[in-house]
Amino acid sequence: MRESDVVRTVEGLKRAELRRWVAAGWITPQRRDGETRFRQIDVARLSMIVQIRRDMRIAEDSMPLVLSLVDQVYGLRNELRHLAEAIEAQPEPVRRAITEHRRNRK
Repeated sequence: MRESDVVRTVEGLKRAELRRWVAAGWITPQRRDGETRFRQIDVARLSMIVQIRRDMRIAEDSMPLVLSLVDQVYGLRNELRHLAEAIEAQPEPVRRAITEHRRNRK
């Protein structure tokens, strides 16, 4: 997706903001043959940034911290999903032992 398409797609996004946020590294579009292309994940992240800034009134200079925390949460969720898949692939006695161990730690 081109820059102009992104600005039209993401409600409330201004072209100057988009360029600032790309320069700041908040969004990392692909660059090919001298053209910048935004992926769906970029558009989703931009929508999230606009919404956070609007709804929570987060200042632009605070956004790097907010985005870092959001990225950490997404990373941890991904790790937990992989861990759950690995546990699910284990034999029943192993899964039962893991469940029991977890219960005993509470």
